[in-house]
Amino acid sequence: MHTTRTAPVTGSVLGPALGSAFLCAMVAAQVMSGLSDDPPLFTEVVVALLAASAVSFAAAALGRTRAVAAFGAAVAVGYAAELVGVHTGFPFGAYHYTDALWPQAGGVPLVVALAWGGMGLAAYGIGGAVGGRGGVVVGALALTAWDLFLDPQMIRLGLWVWADPGPYRGVPLTNLAGWLLVSLLVMVVIRRIAGHDRPAGTGLVALYTTMAAMETLGFAAVFDPPDPLVAAVGGVAMGTFAVVGWRRLWLR
Repeated sequence: MHTTRTAPVTGSVLGPALGSAFLCAMVAAQVMSGLSDDPPLFTEVVVALLAASAVSFAAAALGRTRAVAAFGAAVAVGYAAELVGVHTGFPFGAYHYTDALWPQAGGVPLVVALAWGGMGLAAYGIGGAVGGRGGVVVGALALTAWDLFLDPQMIRLGLWVWADPGPYRGVPLTNLAGWLLVSLLVMVVIRRIAGHDRPAGTGLVALYTTMAAMETLGFAAVFDPPDPLVAAVGGVAMGTFAVVGWRRLWLR
């Protein structure tokens, strides 16, 4: 007598389901934030859902242990860079966080470190689709492109302040150089933990694409007042990397 054995639910099934659920919840939280009179209240929730979605999608492609380790390493690199940055001005330029985001450790909100981890994995998805050492550079550029949205938004919300405001909506150009440097470090540690040239799957590319679309829509039509310049610059930058990621996945 033969019995039918039910296949176990593995990370390859559960990961995308959880990732999609967290992604939908993040979109809902972002929408509520855009419509709220007090958007900073939703910042921690949005970032937590972003991180949960990223780790879930990464677990499906890399395995749970590697995904969690890669996320933790990206969080550590991001936090270390921010800690050095707020106390020395290197590598981003002189800035400080306000008291709007808590808890903080050493003057750095912990949610900021989580954001480095979540979007670090998402950008790694873009670079992973490209593959090779070139994928590390593409992933770093993709992560830096996100800051074209992030800094103008956080400045208008009063979450951090630059000592010497720069030409891009108050953001100094040194910040982009710093972001690229730290983003390269994030991509290197994620790639080393994930396994060289190991594909990151479609989930992380979808997460990156969703962030690009939401930020573009937010600056173009939702935020008060709208900012067409940031919508265009950030939208083109992140949109280009999203297209690169999907194109490479479809050609495989």
